[in-house]
Amino acid sequence: MATGLLPLCFGEATKFSADLLGADKTYEAELRFGMTTRTGDAEGEVLSESPVTFDEAALRAVLPQFMGKQLQVPPMYSALKRDGKPLYELARQGIEVEREAREITIHRLELLEFSGLKARLLVRCSKGTYIRTLAEDIGKSLGCGAHLTALRRTEVADLVLPRALSLEEIAACDESQRASLLQPVDSLLQGLPRVDLDEPSARRFSCGNPVACDRNGLCRVYAEDSLLGLGLADESGLLHPKRLVKQAGDDRCQPD
Repeated sequence: MATGLLPLCFGEATKFSADLLGADKTYEAELRFGMTTRTGDAEGEVLSESPVTFDEAALRAVLPQFMGKQLQVPPMYSALKRDGKPLYELARQGIEVEREAREITIHRLELLEFSGLKARLLVRCSKGTYIRTLAEDIGKSLGCGAHLTALRRTEVADLVLPRALSLEEIAACDESQRASLLQPVDSLLQGLPRVDLDEPSARRFSCGNPVACDRNGLCRVYAEDSLLGLGLADESGLLHPKRLVKQAGDDRCQPD
């Protein structure tokens, strides 16, 4: 039921995998109105059925209320834990516990298609957003209930689905060619401002020392077009190493 983009990190790129987990994501979601399920999606037991009496104009009218920052209660069928146990394990035992609402942000919510009982939406959202819960909440606001029938992730940060490869496409390539399919590490960091250092500053930075910088905040740092890592520039004009990338044959921190 869930398809789409799954970023895979290898080598030095794994140092930035946490940034991908926290990044904004974009989905295409298909909703089925007039029916609620135990899991909030098509895999769960049907709980209720109601007539669908609204039209496309009514659907478009309710979508803006789900835009922006808001509180969302995570579903019971989720991997969140309570006392060390995933909530979905408790849910399968028929146990429901209170969940604290969490702040999420819906940056973009567009109706792509509507056919009476079903709708397809584009959703760009912050980390921690449950699209199943969003589907249920939209159905509730329309008075008929809804559940998610399909979900396709199309973007993670600056990574987009059209540039992705399927496992079948990768398997069809000669093993010697597979490394060329990988995106460079800094493709994960394109949303950050760039700082270029000269050789003396690059040496200091790569050894974990701060260097002078005229920027502020988190930056991607380079020397001669080679990514050194992430730096955090403060208001005093210093750029502090935050996460360094190992360079092939790097001897910057070796004594002269």
